[in-house]
Amino acid sequence: MNIKRKDDELVIELTGRIDSNNASEVENEIMDAVNQNDGAKVIFDADDLSYISSAGLRVLMKACKKSGGKVTIKNVSRDVYDIFDTTGFTEIFDVQKAYRKINVNDLEVIGRGFFGTVYRLDKETIVKVYKGKDSIPMIENEKKMARKAFLAGIPTAISYDIVQVGDDYGSVFELLNASTFHDLVQYEKENVEDVIKRYISLLKLVHGTKMNKGDFPSYKERFIKYISFIKNCLDENEYNSLMKLFEDMEDENTVVHGDVQMKNVMQVGNEAMLIDMDTLGLGNPVFELAGLFVTYQEFEEDEPGNSMNFLGLSQDKVDLIWKLIVENYFTFSSKEEEENTLSKIRLVAAVRFLYLLESTDLKNGDLGETRIKHTVEHIDELLKKVKSLSI
Repeated sequence: MNIKRKDDELVIELTGRIDSNNASEVENEIMDAVNQNDGAKVIFDADDLSYISSAGLRVLMKACKKSGGKVTIKNVSRDVYDIFDTTGFTEIFDVQKAYRKINVNDLEVIGRGFFGTVYRLDKETIVKVYKGKDSIPMIENEKKMARKAFLAGIPTAISYDIVQVGDDYGSVFELLNASTFHDLVQYEKENVEDVIKRYISLLKLVHGTKMNKGDFPSYKERFIKYISFIKNCLDENEYNSLMKLFEDMEDENTVVHGDVQMKNVMQVGNEAMLIDMDTLGLGNPVFELAGLFVTYQEFEEDEPGNSMNFLGLSQDKVDLIWKLIVENYFTFSSKEEEENTLSKIRLVAAVRFLYLLESTDLKNGDLGETRIKHTVEHIDELLKKVKSLSI
């Protein structure tokens, strides 16, 4: 066994087989390590453990009792996990399965987002690979939120496996012969107006779904934190006016996806289905429309060609998409109502965009400075028109 201490953790790497033939020897080594590191959290790494018998389980039980119950067993193979599960040890220890390892180098990319890339594994499955080694909590949270949304009647793909991709991790979904709505528009597989009509139907289904407070995070509270984060970009009047507008918003229990750009909507057979559920929240639909405005309008202002570079769509095409989204989502009774609603969306979008700029590398360089300057100018202009934010 390889035994090492890191901070307040004692990591013991288990290898080969642990059975009646070697359980006594293994016990001596483990208990010596535990006794010498009193108070440390014990973590057994079972990546190279091929089998464990009841004699081996008793050894781990002794180590658990000695350490006060603070024991985790990670990287457990499916076969070894079955042993822990059958004997009830998964109720005693924190037993974590090993992740299946895959290579995505030769796989088709069907979508790229801010936090990860979606690949087609085969005809029936896709995998979303998140950036960073610490993405497991994000994946688990997305699975939990997707289940809640699914049970509430929102069509969504639910992850059934987590895989390791190099130093990163991914979530696997079953999506038979699926295409993104983005692909349908980008490659002109269907008439763009027909695609947008189905897209808006799904969006209205989402916004027609109500959840209990606390089921998902509050978008109102999220944006109030955004404003605090971007405070240094604003003068005192802009900051106070924004805070008052958002604080005065009603706490709504309407479901908001939060990143419902068409790369995150799949056509699966005859059904439209959402992916990327980690951005789900509750709030007024203005938060949803603002996110779409950022995607399809905001980036292009100071960087002509951004839409083609990031979305693979011409500016004319994204302008058409935004126009059709507005036309199909809303039924305005007057031009004044339309202008008022769009001003609200643009103001919320400007806050979102400014937060995105300030919280990422997008703020760096001349382009970042220009974007920040223009976005603040838009906020100042729109604050003179907008008296409330809900739509």
